Amino acid sequence: MGKTLFAKVWESHSVATLSNGQTQLLIDTHLIHEVTSPQAFGMLRDLGLKVVYPQRTFATVDHIVPTDSQVSPFSDPLAEEMIQELNRNVKEFGVTYFNLASGKQGIVHVVGPEQGITQPGTTIACGDSHTATHGAFGAIAFGIGTTQVRDVLATQTMALSPMKVRRINVDGKLSPGVYSKDVILHIIRLLGAGGGKGYAYEYGGSVLDGFTMEERMTVCNMSIEGGARCGYVNPDEKTFEYLKGRPYSPKDEAWDKAVAAWRAVASDADAVYDDVVNIKAEEVPPTVTWGVSPDQAISVTDTVPTLESASSEAHRESIKEALEYMKLEGGAPIKGTKIDVAFIGSCTNGRLSDFREVAKFLKGKKVSNQVKAIAVPGSQIVDVLARKEGLDLIFTEAGFEWRAAGCSMCLAMNPDKLIGDQLCASSSNRNFKGRQGSPTGRTILMSPLMVAAAAITGTVSDAREVFGL
Repeated sequence: MGKTLFAKVWESHSVATLSNGQTQLLIDTHLIHEVTSPQAFGMLRDLGLKVVYPQRTFATVDHIVPTDSQVSPFSDPLAEEMIQELNRNVKEFGVTYFNLASGKQGIVHVVGPEQGITQPGTTIACGDSHTATHGAFGAIAFGIGTTQVRDVLATQTMALSPMKVRRINVDGKLSPGVYSKDVILHIIRLLGAGGGKGYAYEYGGSVLDGFTMEERMTVCNMSIEGGARCGYVNPDEKTFEYLKGRPYSPKDEAWDKAVAAWRAVASDADAVYDDVVNIKAEEVPPTVTWGVSPDQAISVTDTVPTLESASSEAHRESIKEALEYMKLEGGAPIKGTKIDVAFIGSCTNGRLSDFREVAKFLKGKKVSNQVKAIAVPGSQIVDVLARKEGLDLIFTEAGFEWRAAGCSMCLAMNPDKLIGDQLCASSSNRNFKGRQGSPTGRTILMSPLMVAAAAITGTVSDAREVFGL
């Protein structure tokens, strides 16, 4: 009987089975940032411990760093304090640090892959919900809490409960104007925000095979939004080509050995899964959220759900809560909903290919006077490459603000926040209440091109109509 990649990696990294049934798992790579690491380092000091393998830990700043001016000291005293604390911690404990002066700073889930730190068959942990992004490379990657950050720093291991594996196949051909963001929103819509509880998701099928590495990262990024602890794609030639020559990738003879090992770690052809879901690519529409959970999503051509459409009383209450918060009317078209802010960026859609794709259609268009639009590259390297191609000029000439690298308005732990009940068309990953900085701010998730369409028209719009796709 064949094994899944998940089973192979889990077994090869298992240190022990604990008395409570959990596995003590070796973590190959630990990624940290300025928000969830200070308390963990503080706990190490209190216990008189060191970072056991500092060469396996990599730090950057992303969550709280401003994107308008990154000159220290920052205007926000808390942001400045957190940055200085990280500066102190990485120096004291000998951790590699991609700081603002390095030219390599950025969102942790963008920096890891572009540096070649993220590699197939490895385990990766980070104090951030969207660590599953790294699964695009055939890694098993988990978001963890602060006490687990401490555990990994001190022991390079952590305790995790075993998981089932669900294979999700997307086969066929996506329609024009449908992107990887639509694919993952559609998956979450079908399976639910809690549908992946207890599972690792393995994504496959002809669509995932055809996706670029950056498109695969978008899909894996939102696994947690579907309740899965991690999500991954089996490594293939695209994976190897992406990693070849990157700073932390194996070199020379070590490269050939690594590729052979990476091929072997992929799921076997006769691997057995706990569940299999098959999705037809032709049935995936341009998808947008309408509520306060990523699974509250519909096609851009659909109407907002009504209370009468609820399948249970609990479902009815969730629809009611979402409609009231989002100030939407059940049964009304989602298309045409007025927006106030447009945001392209985040660890979901802040990579070079995202900006390239939007720029192809944005050139010569203008953002509505009623909309504040910002574009935030996911890393300093993305920023440099985008500027070399003139993408920043296309965005700014259209009326977007082109910002410095950071998490920005995805979670608004920085100055990029909604005001009052502003509604934001966002390429990010969460539409929770207050997620974008205002306790009454509203978020509609969509692909970057759909965000651009909304920015131009001032309303939620079908990018296929706006750009003639």
